[in-house]
Amino acid sequence: MAQSKTGIDSGLSAEEKRTLRELARDTIRAQATGVPLPAVSAGTQALRRKSGAFVSLHRRGMLRGCIGYVEAVLPLAEAVQEMALSAAFQDPRFIPLAADELDDLDIEISVLTPFEKITDTSCIEVGRHGLMIRMGRASGLLLPQVPLQFGWDRETFLAQTCQKAGLRPDAWKEPGAELFIFTADIF
Repeated sequence: MAQSKTGIDSGLSAEEKRTLRELARDTIRAQATGVPLPAVSAGTQALRRKSGAFVSLHRRGMLRGCIGYVEAVLPLAEAVQEMALSAAFQDPRFIPLAADELDDLDIEISVLTPFEKITDTSCIEVGRHGLMIRMGRASGLLLPQVPLQFGWDRETFLAQTCQKAGLRPDAWKEPGAELFIFTADIF
């Protein structure tokens, strides 16, 4: 049974979480093996609700792809299917996933809450909040589970988010830098 690892409870049932994980796995398997993609079955209200979502793939404990929608642009089930494909086959940091990698692939889904703009970084709770910075045309986002995986404190989390955006580590202190927090149900 899928359970939240960190973050918040989005109200999704265990069955809905299982459905999303199976949809992501079946979609990736279909694409990797050249068969038609599974139909998106969004039978519940929660799976039809528009939501930001990320799909993170790990293989043998190492990141293998992670892409998501930061805003609620699609119904959740559709967003998960699209992001599963993107994480597996279009993450520019990795070569596309091969069929022989499927058996030891771990899939993690993060369902995001809406973003909240902040001006006081002391409100950032490491392990609860994800973080996004925008400055000019640059932006970078790290999910709530990332600083826990690396043992980061708040300052390091801020610095790493800046670097993800291609900015200097202390760019969050500069005028024009916008910071946003969010939470996620991670399963």
